[in-house]
Amino acid sequence: MTTLDDPSLVDRVLAGERITAEDARTLHKLPLEELGALADHRRNLAKGNAYDGRGNDIVTYIVDRNVNYTNVCNVYCKFCAFYRTEKQPDHYVLTLGQIDEKLDELAAAGGVQVLLQGGHHPKLGMDFYLTMLTHIREKYPQINVHGFSPPEFNHFAEVFGMPLVEVISRFREAGLGSIPGGGGEILVDRIRDRIAPLKCKSDQWLEVMRVAHGLGMRSSATMMFGHVEALEDRIEHLERLRATQDETGGFTAFICWTFQPENTRLRAETVTSAEYLRMQAIARIYLDNFENVQSSWVTQGPRIGQVALRYGANDFGSVMMEENVVSSAGTSFRLNATEIERLIHDAGYEPHRRSTWYQLLN
Repeated sequence: MTTLDDPSLVDRVLAGERITAEDARTLHKLPLEELGALADHRRNLAKGNAYDGRGNDIVTYIVDRNVNYTNVCNVYCKFCAFYRTEKQPDHYVLTLGQIDEKLDELAAAGGVQVLLQGGHHPKLGMDFYLTMLTHIREKYPQINVHGFSPPEFNHFAEVFGMPLVEVISRFREAGLGSIPGGGGEILVDRIRDRIAPLKCKSDQWLEVMRVAHGLGMRSSATMMFGHVEALEDRIEHLERLRATQDETGGFTAFICWTFQPENTRLRAETVTSAEYLRMQAIARIYLDNFENVQSSWVTQGPRIGQVALRYGANDFGSVMMEENVVSSAGTSFRLNATEIERLIHDAGYEPHRRSTWYQLLN
């Protein structure tokens, strides 16, 4: 059993008080089950008044589909096995007809969200994106476009020669409903320069979120860890997210997952499931202004995803009818809605479908 240097820390966590970076490093040393209990308590504090007072009993999930409109990308991230160059024979850009086929299947399954993301294609212009968004909005009004990511928006601003706020505004007018937190990795430039030197910097990633939140849009926030970063870098990442949420209040949820090394150029020792649970628990405690934390069964597998519900998570992610990026790196877990609901129920919670904005749909 670890003896804490600050015996009052546990009391402060239980009281719902804000912790510091030093506190987070101390909590990281706790036995895993003890840390999980603290995170579960903070989850209950965050969700206690949600859903007519039943928030502690409810775990949500969403029915959506990942649509990667292109795999062409010119930032060549070392951790990515998905991207292709235009010279490679398996590169693609989806047509509207191909997107329709995917969204027809999503609509038939009762889906309410499409996660629309792609690589940084150097030749696609503004009209391509606006046409795609307008088409989806008009043909599938019941499906929210949770689209693109901060690195993509920085890429768009550069390629289009347009201010960031104008790009996001025009995308929103065309049908974009919310922004996923992809491309966050670790929000420490020293780390980003090692794993993705051509991708946007930390300040640029956060600025996209500030601009979007200022326009009334919501977004999620993410962290991919377990590559070249240290614990201090993970905590700095959480600090930057918490500070931005203090400023804008626009983040709906936090999701963390571990680096998947297979088929990538970045070599790193595989992070254990225990360390994944430990970091999710610390994130739940540190991010005291985030109401929702999502379990990452896509990288950890269904059973650890289920255990994560006792380590601070209140959301089981999505049915995810299609996933191409993580699976390209060698990890391929799939669950349908019935399986997700069974896992939630077996963990002792009440499963509910939700919208992008965490409104209950059933």
